[in-house]
Amino acid sequence: MTPVPADIVPARQRLRQALSWLSEIGRHDAEAVEEACRRFDLSPLDEDFLLREATRIRRDAGAAGGDSQQ
Repeated sequence: MTPVPADIVPARQRLRQALSWLSEIGRHDAEAVEEACRRFDLSPLDEDFLLREATRIRRDAGAAGGDSQQ
């Protein structure tokens, strides 16, 4: 997915694109979130949201993985 100039795409659309990109690459760590923020020209508030979502996704994935082992 190619980044689009910020002045053309509405802010919420950029955030959706960043979430989609993170899912595509299969990474939800701080380094990937930082890269997404640069690629999609996100605000510090959006970065904070992505970091919280990434933490939730990793936690949920860990919980799901733990359940399947029982």
